[in-house]
Amino acid sequence: MPQDQRLSLQELETLATEVLTSRGFSTAQARAIAETVTLAERDGCLSHGLFRIPFYVAALKNPNANPVIEPTLRVSESSVAHVDAHGGFCPLALKLGEPVLQEKARRHGIAALAIHDTYNIAALWPEVERLAEAGLVVFAFTAANAFVAPAGGKKPVYGTNPMAFGFPRQDAPPLVFDQASSASARGEIQLHLREGKALPEGWAIDSDGNPTTDPAAALAGAQLPFGGHKGASLALMVELLAGALIGDLFSLESSANDSHGVGAPLGGELILAIDPAHCNAGGDHLARAEYLFSEILDQPGTRLPSQRRYAAREQHSRDGVMVSGQLLADLQALKTEAS
Repeated sequence: MPQDQRLSLQELETLATEVLTSRGFSTAQARAIAETVTLAERDGCLSHGLFRIPFYVAALKNPNANPVIEPTLRVSESSVAHVDAHGGFCPLALKLGEPVLQEKARRHGIAALAIHDTYNIAALWPEVERLAEAGLVVFAFTAANAFVAPAGGKKPVYGTNPMAFGFPRQDAPPLVFDQASSASARGEIQLHLREGKALPEGWAIDSDGNPTTDPAAALAGAQLPFGGHKGASLALMVELLAGALIGDLFSLESSANDSHGVGAPLGGELILAIDPAHCNAGGDHLARAEYLFSEILDQPGTRLPSQRRYAAREQHSRDGVMVSGQLLADLQALKTEAS
């Protein structure tokens, strides 16, 4: 069994970049993806860390995926900016679009960034946190492949359809959450399968619609929305915002496009940014938020969203990250196969 190893964040990012460039990604695409993957490892989000690199590589089996394309920006006097990724990967598209979104939010008060025709395999919180660090209030939405059954159904229609929210804080990192509308992220089930662990009850059903804790049966069946019809309603909302509203694919259509069955979703992402300076009628939104946070934290056993990530960030920035020996072997194999 390959030995686990502790890697620094720089070593993680270098490894991810080397694997991706060895498999045909441009330097720009590879670096943007590697940075996003490293942020996930830094913050303890293993399902979106190095574990995702094989999925980026597998996405290239689809002829629509383009690992070297440069995204293009379309800007008008409107408060909405557009980035077309042309079948490229979302981290690079975000680098192009985020500065424009910030500028438009400052000018108009509320602005949006629509990213089109992109493979989005990453978490949403990195872009939300960056924009909230700049003082904006932020929402982000993206669909996925059809993995999730509607409430009461057994056939996948929705993606895991994550949504993220960020709010700036006073003398502290932003409050950020990023959650799927399903009971779990897809990557969490894949990690359970990899590690031979049973799933918690309520995460999934098998292909016959029966509840299951078997990761393999869950991946062959359907995931469940969290909270029954409430999570399903949020999944539907995300389909409409990141699909119909900006003219991109629904999860069902992304799955139909996934001709090689690798599970890499193709579609859009919608980010909404609000400049508090345009909204507050003379009050201090940061101080008001801190009052609310203190009321929450005064109760024993509570914490704010993202506090656990920030604690992991401090530790991993200092000590590095322990990486599974099997995962390191798999990544090395990807490099070897390419040579």
